[in-house]
Amino acid sequence: MSRRRLGSLLLLTFVVLIVAGCSSTTGQSDISVKVGDGQASSGNGQFALSLELLVAITVLSLVPAILMLATSFTRIVVVLSLLRSAIGIPNLPPNQVILGLSMFLTFFVMSPVFTKVNNDALQPYLNNTIDQNAAISKGIDPFREFMLKETRTEDLQVFIDLSKEPRPATANDVSIEVLLPAYVVSELKTAFTMGFLLYIPFLIIDLVVASALMSMGMVMVSPTQIALPFKLLLFVMVDGWVLVVQSLVRSFG
Repeated sequence: MSRRRLGSLLLLTFVVLIVAGCSSTTGQSDISVKVGDGQASSGNGQFALSLELLVAITVLSLVPAILMLATSFTRIVVVLSLLRSAIGIPNLPPNQVILGLSMFLTFFVMSPVFTKVNNDALQPYLNNTIDQNAAISKGIDPFREFMLKETRTEDLQVFIDLSKEPRPATANDVSIEVLLPAYVVSELKTAFTMGFLLYIPFLIIDLVVASALMSMGMVMVSPTQIALPFKLLLFVMVDGWVLVVQSLVRSFG
């Protein structure tokens, strides 16, 4: 989140807090604002606490989007969904299992980034050793490094050209507004490439089963139903889930 956007967010929450603190009832002509005991000198920090609470709630509402777009979640969930389609069982594993596994794998892959953000930004800010702007900058840097490492150069160049911004001299000069969509597009391309490779062995089984059925004259039998047990057997024999998860984790270096 840029400083300008954060400032707008703080201003918005401040306005909401002031409006929420104003109480008016029918038949009364006065509007009063009371924070703590009503005195600015001894408000017991309730105003600051309420403001921090509103900011925290607002930030938490953005966490799902940040988690899906700025981490490894996009690649993992797309690959697992394509794997489920390649096997030929649309509803197994259920969506809850796919999302849960993707979430835990995301935490596993991103744990070094989260640890660095906690050590360099969150803890110093909570201990009042750095200010808010420094905490935001230090907190964004690990995500920037991760996204830059996983983003293709050609994808990044496309969004730099679309933004009409001058070409950045270094990686640190790439704005987060340009980097984030380039990273998402690059992740989708990688995920679909991995999904295509996962489709190949299952497609071969479908072709072999369909050819066998046609040679026996069983054209009325669905090849999908006959091929499904063979695909499941192949996937279990090669320990497919472990191989897929291992490939996904190693694909992030």
